[in-house]
Amino acid sequence: MQIAGPITRTLTPGLDTGARLERRRQLLCLGLAAPALLALGVFLFYPVVRLLLRSVFDPSPTLDNYVRAFAVPQYLGVLWYTLQTSVTVTILCLVLGYPLAYALAEARGSARSVMLVFLLLPFWTSIMVRTYAWMVILGDQGLINTWLLQLGIISRKLPLLFNSFAVHVGMVHYLLPFAVLPMFSIMVRLDRTLLRAAQSLGAGPWHVFWRVYLPLSLPGVLAGALLVFILATGFFVTPSQLGGRSDVMVAQLIQLQIMRFTNWGFGGALAVLLLVLVALALLLYSRVGRLSTLWGMGE
Repeated sequence: MQIAGPITRTLTPGLDTGARLERRRQLLCLGLAAPALLALGVFLFYPVVRLLLRSVFDPSPTLDNYVRAFAVPQYLGVLWYTLQTSVTVTILCLVLGYPLAYALAEARGSARSVMLVFLLLPFWTSIMVRTYAWMVILGDQGLINTWLLQLGIISRKLPLLFNSFAVHVGMVHYLLPFAVLPMFSIMVRLDRTLLRAAQSLGAGPWHVFWRVYLPLSLPGVLAGALLVFILATGFFVTPSQLGGRSDVMVAQLIQLQIMRFTNWGFGGALAVLLLVLVALALLLYSRVGRLSTLWGMGE
């Protein structure tokens, strides 16, 4: 007991110093994050709360705005079209993006760098420029119809523009990198020794892919799917420019209700429903994956 006392008294100041340093580090991190948190509160949370309140209290305390969104067939059709388009675009981005992410992960040196530059190249171009480029390509006088007519493959012009097909093409073109990058970040970090171990045990290339590689890369697939789906639900520019009258998404309907009809109550209700849809997607993802994969790409 005479020996343990001095040892305890000697170690206690060190422990207290470590606790104080940890508290100072936490306070420093909080101080550094304060401007960003303030900006989020002012420019994100406050508008969302305002829209939520206006959807319930504009013009009077009622839930009619939400009932109207589901009771009127046209509005319900817009909600369904938005969900259907978002799911379809997500699937297309995963199908097209998985082989590309695999090629990026297996490439080495300058080949990978060049592929990444071409993948990120669309981010350096305005979405309006890309949308109008697709109008030039898909139009009646566009490249596709002109070439097909000149080659004699078709006898009359194909309706490629101002329809659901054009909307899907434009959205997939814009959102494809958001699906590829999370998958690539997971694939490039996979333990290759597991693949070699499966091969050494007699598994063929397809068995190695389906039984080992694909399950290990699923966190990246789920993260890419979530990112694409969330972005697709709020798309505005591409559907408004490439779609027809029946290809209206929720974001367009919100803009129409607020900007043209100044109907903040119903527009706010639609915005809240869109937010609920995104929250449900996050909840579903949290059940089958880890949210940390989205920002930290953790194992």
